[in-house]
Amino acid sequence: MYATNLEETECFYREVLDFEVVMKEENRHVFFKCGDDMLLLFNPEHTGNKQTDVDGSKIPLHGAMGAVHIAFSVEPNTFNTVKEHLLAHGISIESEVKWPNHSLSLYFRDPAGNSLEVVTENMWK
Repeated sequence: MYATNLEETECFYREVLDFEVVMKEENRHVFFKCGDDMLLLFNPEHTGNKQTDVDGSKIPLHGAMGAVHIAFSVEPNTFNTVKEHLLAHGISIESEVKWPNHSLSLYFRDPAGNSLEVVTENMWK
C-alpha cells in the first residue's frame, strides 16, 4: 500500500490497529507484521522516483496515487469487538455489509485515504 503521509499512517497502523513494525526506512517504507502476513507501506514519492539498491541489486521504481483497498479477516466472534475498538479510537465506519453467505464486513479509511475492510473469515469458505 502507499501513503505520502508515511509517519501519520504508520502511527495509525501501529497504535490503532496494533500492528508490529518489523522494518522501517525513514520517509521510504514501513513494514508491519499482520497476523501471519506482512503489510508493506511505501511512500510513492520516494519509491516511484528514487532508485534503491540492495547489495548491488536495483529495486524497480514503484508507486501508486489514490486510494486502494485491502481486507483483513477476523473470526466471526471477534467482529463486534474489532468494530468497538475502531469506534473507541474515533475511527468512522464508512459502511457495513451483511453478505448473502452471512459473512460480515465493515469499511473505514486510514489517514492516507486507503479503504480498509474487516471481514469475517467465513467470507471465502
